[in-house]
Amino acid sequence: MDGPLSNDELEATRRPVDSAQLLPPRVFHDQSIFDFEQRNWFARSWLCVAREEDVAETGSYILASVGDESVIVVRDRSGSLRAFNNVCRHRGSTILDPSTDGVCGRVVRFQCPYHAWTYDLDGSLQRAPHTERLVDFEGIDNGLVPVALDTWAGFVFICLDPDAGSLSGYLADLPAAVGAYPIAGLRRAQRIRYDVGANWKVIGENYSECYHCPGVHPQLNRLSPYDRGWNLESEGPWAGGWMELVDDADTMSVDGHAHGRPALAGIGAENARRVYYLVVWPNLLLSLHPDYVMTHQVWPLDAERSRVVCEWLFEPSTMARPDFDASDAVDFWDLTNRQDWAVCERQQAGTRSRAYRAGRYSLMEDMVHAFDVMVADGYANDGSRTRFVPRHDKWSKNERRSAVRQAG
Repeated sequence: MDGPLSNDELEATRRPVDSAQLLPPRVFHDQSIFDFEQRNWFARSWLCVAREEDVAETGSYILASVGDESVIVVRDRSGSLRAFNNVCRHRGSTILDPSTDGVCGRVVRFQCPYHAWTYDLDGSLQRAPHTERLVDFEGIDNGLVPVALDTWAGFVFICLDPDAGSLSGYLADLPAAVGAYPIAGLRRAQRIRYDVGANWKVIGENYSECYHCPGVHPQLNRLSPYDRGWNLESEGPWAGGWMELVDDADTMSVDGHAHGRPALAGIGAENARRVYYLVVWPNLLLSLHPDYVMTHQVWPLDAERSRVVCEWLFEPSTMARPDFDASDAVDFWDLTNRQDWAVCERQQAGTRSRAYRAGRYSLMEDMVHAFDVMVADGYANDGSRTRFVPRHDKWSKNERRSAVRQAG
């Protein structure tokens, strides 16, 4: 299938960062390109849709929208997680209201509101009124259509492609890269949903660099300066690295302190001084702090708009403390998020101008480039995977020596 960019445009972005061009601006605005991405990426990739705690009890469910598909994720009577297309096998009515995307609930069974066909939690058809005398009709052949589901680190992933490989194969070396963090055992303390007037790729690019931090995020830059960090090599569908906290800070919060929250169990002394920022293709942003984990799910709504779901996860033992209060972390990142959405919306508006042409990356944007080459590889659809070693010559000499020693 032909992609939406020319070979020259793809080659310009797939060069090394010091000679590459940014993606052409129409990728942020063209609805046909958006449709290509939904059809070829979001409908074929493993996507994070929930935490296991969202569907912990028998009959608990969450409804997820992936492009124009609505998917039910439910805990069945055996305790297994399952996913199904939100479509009755009779006349195609939706079973749950698709406008309740992201909403959790609990049911005993699923019943279509149109003609009352009823399905058990495992998707099997239990009752279909007035079908008893139909010729060649078997209930066992008319259950809900399943969707591939798997879990990692407490996250629930689904994939609409029935021929998709395993989630573990898809994630490649990501689990090993974050293996020191007890993510699976964490629980959510807060969730905030944002509607952002920007293409989902603009948000992914913005998350991938701190070049903008001194001017846009003075509060963040005070705690972890933009030029103190190290980027990781990746063999999987992810890119990112870590930023180093200043000496008088112990986490990312309003005042830089964790207020008695201990570091996450087992992460080690070095990681207690770092914050990791990872983009997991296509739309999960994973931020690992010394005392908590923050995630963003970025859901494209159309070429010009996205919905971002941000969550803060802590250890249950920390949340059980009588003095537990996550507001210092939540308030800090809520401010930072809104600062980001403002500049993302500026980029969305500016790249719409006829005067704009694709610019050049700075060396502080090699992780933006890493994200963009995943985009370019997806447009090319030629089986190639573009990989470059992160550029660490952008850091100051002292910081680079320190990072090399710690990266070991």
